[in-house]
Amino acid sequence: MCCMNSIVGADVLDLAETMVASDGLQYEPVIFELSPQQRLWHRTLLLIQNHLREEHSLQDVLFRNIMKGAPTALPPREDDPTQPLNACRIHGHLYVNKVAGNFHITVGKAIPHPRGHAHLAALVSHETYNFSHRIDHLSFGEEIPGILNPLDGTEKVSADHNQMFQYFITIVPTKLQTYKVSADTHQYSVTERERVINHAAGSHGVSGIFMKYDISSLMVKVTEQHMPFWQFLVRLCGIIGGIFSTTGMLHGLVGFCVDVVCCRFKLGVYKPKSMSVFDGHVNSLTPLLSENAEH
Repeated sequence: MCCMNSIVGADVLDLAETMVASDGLQYEPVIFELSPQQRLWHRTLLLIQNHLREEHSLQDVLFRNIMKGAPTALPPREDDPTQPLNACRIHGHLYVNKVAGNFHITVGKAIPHPRGHAHLAALVSHETYNFSHRIDHLSFGEEIPGILNPLDGTEKVSADHNQMFQYFITIVPTKLQTYKVSADTHQYSVTERERVINHAAGSHGVSGIFMKYDISSLMVKVTEQHMPFWQFLVRLCGIIGGIFSTTGMLHGLVGFCVDVVCCRFKLGVYKPKSMSVFDGHVNSLTPLLSENAEH
C-alpha cells in the first residue's frame, strides 16, 4: 500500500488496553519488487532459515554464525528504478510492556480513546487494500549479530484486497553467557494464519497484519563452557589406562579358553608323546617299559 500516515498505520495495544507510542517507527516509500541483489540476499536468508529449522539443539541454532559479517537488514537497491513507489517500508523500534500485546499494521491512522483505540479507514477505498508484505527482520530484546529469528525473510503475497494475516508469537526470555557474547535477549516461536475477510460469507474481521505476542514465564539460560587442559590430560590418561587394562583381560581370557580346549582334546602342547630307547643293536628298537609292566 502507499506509504502515507493517513492510509496505513502501525501501533501496539497490550493486554492492559494501553496503546504503546509508535514514535520509534519510520515510514519509507519503497518498491515492493526486489532488485537482483536484494533477491539474492533474500534467497540466501530463506536457505539458511530452512537449514536452521532442521536443527534440534538450541545451542546449534543460537551460536551458528552463518550470517555473521553480512547485513541483517535488507541491503539498499543498487539500481535507480523508474517505476512508482508502490509500497511502504516500516522500520524502527518500540518499547513495549512485558505483557501480552498486539502489534498490528492496518488501514488508517490510529486514534486512542478510553476503551482502546480505533483506525480511521472510512476515507480509504477497499479496492486499494493490499497487505502483501515481507518481513526482513523482527526481534525482541537486544539484537545480537549472527542470530536469525523465525520470521526473518517471511514473504506473503495477498490474494485478495480484504485479507488478514495473523502471527501468534510466544516469546521466551533467553540469557546468553559465552566467551564472546554476554547478553539478555528473547527468542520466540511463531504460528501463522491467513484468511480472506468476507462479511457476507461470515468471515468477519479487519484487514491487516496482526502480530499477537505473549511472554513466557520461563527463562532459558545458555552457557558455553570449555574443559581445562589438565582435566583433558587426566581423562586421556584414564582412557589409555582403561584400554590397556581391557586388552590385558581379554588376552588372559582368550588364553585360558585356548588352554581348556587344547587340554580337553589333547591338542598342541597337551598332545601325548611316545618315547623309545636303543638296545645296542643297529636299527633295533625296544619300547621303554613302564613301572606297571610285568617281569
